Amino acid sequence: MKIMRRDNESTVSEFILLGLPIQPEDQGMYSALFLVMYLTTVLGNLLIILLIRLDSHLHTPMYFFLSHLAFTDISFSSVTAPKMLMNMLTNNRSISYAGCVSQVYFFLSFADLDSFLLTSMAYDRYVAICHPLHYTTMMSQNLCVLLVIVSWVLSFANSLVHTLLLARLSHFRDNTIPHYFCDLSALLKLSSSDTTINKLVILPLGTLVITLPFICILVSYGRIGATILRTPSIKGICKALSTCGSHLSVVCLYYGAIIGLYLVPSSDSTNGKDVIVAVMYTVVTPMLNPFIYSLRNRDMKEAMSNMLSRRVSSQ
Repeated sequence: MKIMRRDNESTVSEFILLGLPIQPEDQGMYSALFLVMYLTTVLGNLLIILLIRLDSHLHTPMYFFLSHLAFTDISFSSVTAPKMLMNMLTNNRSISYAGCVSQVYFFLSFADLDSFLLTSMAYDRYVAICHPLHYTTMMSQNLCVLLVIVSWVLSFANSLVHTLLLARLSHFRDNTIPHYFCDLSALLKLSSSDTTINKLVILPLGTLVITLPFICILVSYGRIGATILRTPSIKGICKALSTCGSHLSVVCLYYGAIIGLYLVPSSDSTNGKDVIVAVMYTVVTPMLNPFIYSLRNRDMKEAMSNMLSRRVSSQ
């Protein structure tokens, strides 16, 4: 299965993705399961975008960010899931070199964009609870648009740096990737070229796009908690939970998967664990987001009810 083109050194024309640690006889069942999960991700997040566009009550900063988050989740899942499903259904596990590099680029871009959008949503919740009288002026339309533009620019710029540095590594010891997608860390381990610069930029850029946003989220919710404790009341706590509950759930899913995948040390013998955590990160979390915002969010439930009632009355 290892297809390599050899000149003076080993150069790669394509990679082989080993995929998920699933027995061959179970491939059909799991491919059907992941297909349903992927379709649920796409349709669920499209529904969120549609509801936000159609319901004027949802034309607020929080739902503006949520619509971008829903689009990002669709894109993020689409980077890896279709290729994974195709490999499982056809048993053709190869991916071209250009396709692999492109997958790294878009995977990093949408993963980083998720992080920035969650941070913007946390700041929005902080302003809504801690500075309610100044919410309209502090969360102006111009600021919301600026936050989204900056999020897109920083995310794609960061992934471009990693991708350009990866593209210069044309020599590899092997072309077999023990994963179901082209993971940057796995490719660096396979490279026989000098990866010193690649590894040096991972920490500062990772701090910029993942660690700093996470700290900002923690600070935002720390101040929200302090505000609630200053005026403790059942009504105030319930209002804060209804306002922040959905977002906190998504933050826990997103950063919990990142911590499990990248920050918890693992040996070579636990590659299966890393792949399973990556499935949670790339497939399960984007699928759960629409359910979390639909079931825990009163405004979304009302918007869905209004849309269904209008559709029934028009028939």
